[in-house]
Amino acid sequence: MTPDTNAATTLGGDHATTDPRTSDAPSTDPWADLDAYVALPRTSGLALSPDGTRLVTSVATLDAKRTRYVTALWEVDPTGAAPARRLTRSTKGESSAAFTAAGDLLFTSARPDPSGEGDDDAPSALWLLPATGGEARVVATAPGGVGSPVPARDAATLALTSSLLPSARDLDHDAELRDARKERKVAAILHTGYPVRYWDHDLGPDRTHHLVADLAALAGDQVSDAATAADPDARLALRDLTPAPGAALEGAQVALSPDGRTLVTTWAVAGPRASVRTTLVAIDTATGERRTLVDDPAADVGAPQVSPDGTLVSFVRETISTPELAPVATLGLVPLAGGEATPVAQGWDRRPTGETWLPDSSGLLVTADDEGSGAVFHVPADGGEVVRVTSDAAVFTDVVVARDGSGAYAMRSSYLAAPHPVRLDLAAFRATGEPVAAVALRSPAGAPELPGTLTEVEAHGTDGARVRSWLALPAGASAESPAPLVLWVHGGPVGSWNTWSWRWNPWILVKAGYAVLLPDPALSTGYGQEFLQRGWGAWGDHPFTDVMAATDAAEARDDVDATRTAMMGGSFGGYMANWIAGHTDRFRAIVTHASLWALDQFGPTTDAAFYWEKEMTPEMAAAHSPHRAVGDIRTPMLVIHGDKDYRVPIGEGLRLWRELLADSGLPAADDGSTVHRFLYFPDENHWILAPQHAIVWYQVVLAFLAEHVLGTAPGEDGAPELPTTLG
Repeated sequence: MTPDTNAATTLGGDHATTDPRTSDAPSTDPWADLDAYVALPRTSGLALSPDGTRLVTSVATLDAKRTRYVTALWEVDPTGAAPARRLTRSTKGESSAAFTAAGDLLFTSARPDPSGEGDDDAPSALWLLPATGGEARVVATAPGGVGSPVPARDAATLALTSSLLPSARDLDHDAELRDARKERKVAAILHTGYPVRYWDHDLGPDRTHHLVADLAALAGDQVSDAATAADPDARLALRDLTPAPGAALEGAQVALSPDGRTLVTTWAVAGPRASVRTTLVAIDTATGERRTLVDDPAADVGAPQVSPDGTLVSFVRETISTPELAPVATLGLVPLAGGEATPVAQGWDRRPTGETWLPDSSGLLVTADDEGSGAVFHVPADGGEVVRVTSDAAVFTDVVVARDGSGAYAMRSSYLAAPHPVRLDLAAFRATGEPVAAVALRSPAGAPELPGTLTEVEAHGTDGARVRSWLALPAGASAESPAPLVLWVHGGPVGSWNTWSWRWNPWILVKAGYAVLLPDPALSTGYGQEFLQRGWGAWGDHPFTDVMAATDAAEARDDVDATRTAMMGGSFGGYMANWIAGHTDRFRAIVTHASLWALDQFGPTTDAAFYWEKEMTPEMAAAHSPHRAVGDIRTPMLVIHGDKDYRVPIGEGLRLWRELLADSGLPAADDGSTVHRFLYFPDENHWILAPQHAIVWYQVVLAFLAEHVLGTAPGEDGAPELPTTLG
């Protein structure tokens, strides 16, 4: 197969993004040079061809202006022998790689169509790169763009998504309605239900639909040999399977049966008190007839996967929480033809995060957080014992299995390495029943050398529960030269500090000389349901005391300087930063990002208020709201918030900032001067994603920590300087 080169030829000046293997990024240490850090290539996702000979991943690199990331598709040799090679290149980027049953590669991109149709502002289209070689071409478009292509395993059926305006009769009518709104500059949205926002964007007026198409309608040299020769520029005829879905398919998770006859999808249903829960439905791809597979009033169901023999659907069932009971996530199976759903892996005390079927339909490979890592487990479909497959202390995602069952492929990451493709020897696992070590393949992106070491710290909560943490230490930290400590609390709160993060990367702080403690307190995953339950509805209790116990254990080490400490966190970690600020003055500085401050205000304004209502009663929220202790805050605080954050709305940051200056135990002076700082991003969301904004984020954080922990003002004696881009 030849690489897709039409961006460099046919598209006329659509310049390639940076090749991660021949990057023109600065050749300096990325942990000391933030420009070099944001330029590091970032690998994600996997797709495996039906014959198992080709593995495709995505690599994000900086564009020419170094202001955004652009993703290209790369092919990785599944044997590990040949180097990775680039398949696509354009300034718009490519994503959502998926192989058809015939071995052709599908992907989505908003890059210009070489046929001359469309324009530079066109929405994402579906492209096909033939297995037989040649250039990629557009095979499907829609006025609202197309996304999430899911080809059938053994047939020419393709499912994908698009968004249509609610009154659109079809795709052509949708185009007319969109043109009218654009010409008249109408942005208004009339809502009839909840929610109205998600994460960083408004919902509506258009709504997600499931579409299907027959790949056999394309040219015979680009699909299976069952296809008939046709116009090489032919487009797929898209059929809408879900007319008038309302908000039922927002964020839907889908699977297609191997024969392409049935689409399985989550289907959201409205409930009392403006709540939403998800069910599982099956849709006949020929007739559009819909039937319910799983409708459990006590749970949300999702992550459907159809078995290779087409008989069963696996799914994840998560109970709807109450303020007293944390959600329980388990695996279930239901016949595709309909019938009673049954649980599997009963008694397995882990929360599944992803699953994929083995080719003989005898069981699944399931990922789950586990003791500070995220392993792959074998879950037999007949209810047998769950066995761990991977021995690595790492997190595995995007698992795909070769059709002969000999091996599987996944993305592996940890605090020691960014995500990279690996192979799992399933034959060896079956032969011994023992966990196997993953074998790294030749990744498109290199791995920078780390500036320190990683170890584990154990402590015990006030109830005796074991609390474990990662501790990243700078090179040279010792009893003679102990490192100042930064406590960094994770978000979620249902989550774990167990893997690499480009946004929350401890190694940047380690390079600056800090030891970074990453604890998993109560509410963390990977330690069983009871550990999660310990903190449910009471964020200021065990989650707080666990974090303090972990800090005590780290400070007891002779290579950590207990007299120079700081604390930081984002989202729930930001909540904990605010709570800590009002309940102890042991830290010299606190950084709080996208943080919850006044829980009575947060609850009704977050993008999923119905979920929050199931997490805490008003009395619980009042008892655990950080704002009630504002008068006891005597620690300098750096407040960071993005205006487009709908998960933790900007009102939390604005109120925190005002009350910190007016009512805290460390208020602003009469002349308005203050030791506190507020870093505000008008166009960022819950995360700070733009590369240059990420640089600003780290620069301000490092300067704030240096000033209050190390006692050096910005730019003084080599201390970090504030970014000049702030004016």
